[in-house]
Amino acid sequence: MSILLYLAGAIALLLLVYLFYALFKPERF
Repeated sequence: MSILLYLAGAIALLLLVYLFYALFKPERF
């Protein structure tokens, strides 16, 4: 497996978590 692929997956997952957090708590954007 490629390290870059794993890193990209982790970053995408963190981005999704951040987006969901922003949607559920817009006042703390």
